[in-house]
Amino acid sequence: MTLKINEIFRSIQGESSYAGLPCVFVRLTGCNLRCRYCDTTYALNEGREMSLISIMDEIDSFGFKLVEITGGEPLIQDKSIDLMSMLLEREYRVLIETNGSCDISKIPDGAIAIMDLKCPSSGETENIMWENIWKLRSTDEVKFVISDRPDYEWALGIIRERFGRSEIKILLSTVFGELPPGKLIKWMLEDKLNARFQLQMHKYIWPHDARGV
Repeated sequence: MTLKINEIFRSIQGESSYAGLPCVFVRLTGCNLRCRYCDTTYALNEGREMSLISIMDEIDSFGFKLVEITGGEPLIQDKSIDLMSMLLEREYRVLIETNGSCDISKIPDGAIAIMDLKCPSSGETENIMWENIWKLRSTDEVKFVISDRPDYEWALGIIRERFGRSEIKILLSTVFGELPPGKLIKWMLEDKLNARFQLQMHKYIWPHDARGV
């Protein structure tokens, strides 16, 4: 069994409620969306086939128990589910960064979905699989990447309608270089929005277009 892998590296987790923790990232090749502000276009096609055993060996070599499977979009490769299961069997904490367009119900119990609901400025809102909202588990997280005020109003409506009393963690961040973070924070405070603001921490530590960090 193989997966097409773009890169495997260790860094700190730059986003989500796990931000700041040492993490091993497994970036899979390929994505079914073309977001306007995509920051990993190099992962659309670049990659090499690796066996699941080889991938596990490389992950094990880093010595950290937090692993994020990302892309691209990891769920378009069916064997990503087998990799998640193998990691869980070895008692890794497993995060899956997914773009919200693929069925998340196949993610095994114990793995944590971080689902990006694509705001209008992404150009991909029409490809959201809305039924995923009802498949989220209490340990999962939902992310909105905000470019402007219309994006924020769109996200605010969804949060209030669906997640007002939910245990699911809600994450809001800005499109890097487009919306000043302080402006989004101001809107969140004015609306008494019970959500986590986040920066893409790695982009402020290393050059914003650096790979493998």
